[in-house]
Parts: sequence; C-alpha cells; structure tokens
Amino acid sequence: MTPDTPGISARHESDSHWRETLTPEAYHVTREAGTERPFTSALNAEKREGGYHCICCDTKLFSSNEKFDSGTGWPSFFAPVDASVIREKEDRKLFMSRTETLCAACDAHLGHVFPDGPPPTGLRYCINGVALQFHPKT
Repeated sequence: MTPDTPGISARHESDSHWRETLTPEAYHVTREAGTERPFTSALNAEKREGGYHCICCDTKLFSSNEKFDSGTGWPSFFAPVDASVIREKEDRKLFMSRTETLCAACDAHLGHVFPDGPPPTGLRYCINGVALQFHPKT
C-alpha cells in the first residue's frame, strides 16, 4: 500500500454497500465493468494540480503530473502514482483483447490501458471519470 492508500478493506464490501454508496452510473462502471460515454466527465478537462482517487475506496491512483489530453473523451494518464495501486486483467469482451485496469485495493473497474500513450511510458491509461474523484492540491 502507498502512503495515500486509506487502508480499508473495501475489496470485501457487499454488493448492497456499493449500490447504496455509489451513483447508479458509478456502480455500473466500477462494479459491473461498464463504460461511461466519452466526453461526459468533467474530469476529462480537469487541469488543476492534484490527485485522482478511486471513487469506491479513495485510494490515490493517478496524479495530475501524469495526465494528458488523449483526445479520446476519457481522462488519460501515462502512469499510475505507483504500480501497486493498479491491477491489470485480460479483457476479451467485444471480440477483442484488451487490458482492463482495476483498483488493486477494492477491485473497482477503472478502464483500460493501451500501448499508444506518450513518453516516457508509451502507455495510455484510459479511465472512466465516474470511477475517479479529484482531490485538488492544497
């Protein structure tokens, strides 16, 4: 766990807990591996300094320092704050092979990672804005 990981055992929360604490869209995306419509999240255009945390467990996942405008309609990052905060899983839905990204602390579906990002990593973490909450730098 990183210093910004709350340390709660959110991975084991019940389905009813998630339904009660998340909006219907956030529940669909994070707990059912859904996808929000592109260009609908205010976080896509967010330019302030700060951190992007998991909407489910508040673990810090990404920083504004790694955010870039991919033009895809979803918040995009070239790296997480620490490799340990993201878990990857093969996704073969929709007749294609992709790499799904999940919060390592609570298994929330975040989005996907693609090998077409900018330097220095060459990766594009394409993340549903509804799966994140932004904490501005104070």
